Amino acid sequence: MKKIILVTGGQRSGKSTYAEKLALEMAAGEQAVYMATSRIWDEEFAHRVQLHKERRGPQWINLEEEKYLARHNVAGRVVLVDCVTLWSTNFFFDISDNTLPDNLGSDAANITMDAAQAQESASVVEQALQQIKEEFEKFTSQDATFIFVTNEIGLGGVSENKVQRQFTDLLGWLNQYIASKADEVLLMVSGIPVKIK
Repeated sequence: MKKIILVTGGQRSGKSTYAEKLALEMAAGEQAVYMATSRIWDEEFAHRVQLHKERRGPQWINLEEEKYLARHNVAGRVVLVDCVTLWSTNFFFDISDNTLPDNLGSDAANITMDAAQAQESASVVEQALQQIKEEFEKFTSQDATFIFVTNEIGLGGVSENKVQRQFTDLLGWLNQYIASKADEVLLMVSGIPVKIK
């Protein structure tokens, strides 16, 4: 029977650890599927990924998929997707690398956008959101138990960086979309799961 669970929270709130434990409990002695969505951006991030891998043992089927989750047949399995934030990052930057002006990079806070650039930038968010929603629907059409881990990145102040603001919008709208489709939503606060839905 299909089920969708969303686990959300801030950085280092215990999301992944909790979701992994939940997935293994739900798998009831069978192997669960760990769907890792991250790209390796730098050495520090490679170290983080390695720590995640070391925490997992033979009770997991490990799959690495940056974007197209639906290409994997996971019917009848418990699947942990870790994480939505990195998954959506891959869509966002693949589109923005091809459409956003080069000057929206690292020093974007100092750029003044004209109306055309602002519209193009908003279009990147809309394109990425649409592509991710379509992939989410294809992936979750399978008869499986899905646990999605995501971040709440919009709880702080509004960033001065335009690209960060665009991505915050994208992830916020995507989290709302997944939560609307989810059977359960849990917010992690200091390692404690709080049931939202």
